[in-house]
Amino acid sequence: MEPVAEHNTSVRCYGVDTLPAILFIAGFGDDSSMFIPLADTELAYRHRLVMVDLPGFGNAAPLKVPTTLEALAEVVHDLADKERTQIVVTHSVASIIASLAARRSPSFIETIISLEGNLTADDAYYSGTAADFDSAADFQRSFLARLDELAKNQQIFARYRSVIARANPVAMWELGCDARKFSATNVPGDVLVETSRVCYLYNPVNCPKASLEWLQSHPIPRLRMDGPTHWASVDQPRLVARKILEALDLLQLPDQH
Repeated sequence: MEPVAEHNTSVRCYGVDTLPAILFIAGFGDDSSMFIPLADTELAYRHRLVMVDLPGFGNAAPLKVPTTLEALAEVVHDLADKERTQIVVTHSVASIIASLAARRSPSFIETIISLEGNLTADDAYYSGTAADFDSAADFQRSFLARLDELAKNQQIFARYRSVIARANPVAMWELGCDARKFSATNVPGDVLVETSRVCYLYNPVNCPKASLEWLQSHPIPRLRMDGPTHWASVDQPRLVARKILEALDLLQLPDQH
């Protein structure tokens, strides 16, 4: 299904309307296309998959206010309420956004399944670099060049680079600067675990040492995924779908009506 623009978001939906919904939020600079491969998995037969482009990314228009974590959290909070979605699957920095949305009272969000979401400041290895630049244009130019180099050895970066090239430069820069600011005064993982139910899905190879140490000291539900890149829903969608269903079982949530 092609994305439908509404307000400052663009939404793709897969699955029958009567099935329980899962909201998918992409990570830094990315868009809902990273989750489309999940539409061809068992997950789409058990849930309605609601995939969103956040403002400034993908097909969504940027906000009229600065693109901060809290501003995007308000968007996610309102969308979860509109879609009656209690479960949110997040990637990377979107884990912070959904965590902040879940903290809003009242919030429809009760469960976050985090795909290698930010746990410590070290996880902002892409977004946090925005604060090193004085302008959005300079950051985007440097980031695209960095991704060009990475794509020479790993094809997965070519897709990410093409998405970043379409992102609104100011929105991306503002979000990156705010992510570093947030992580300087907060531990993202500590904010995440304030949600009623949380499960962390990860490949240890993709995680910084500080975040692996955080996981060791915080006994939150987690499921290991060996093999995929940081964009597991792109290169191993069936594995991710299976792990999401395992997470729902682990958290003792029904996966269908």
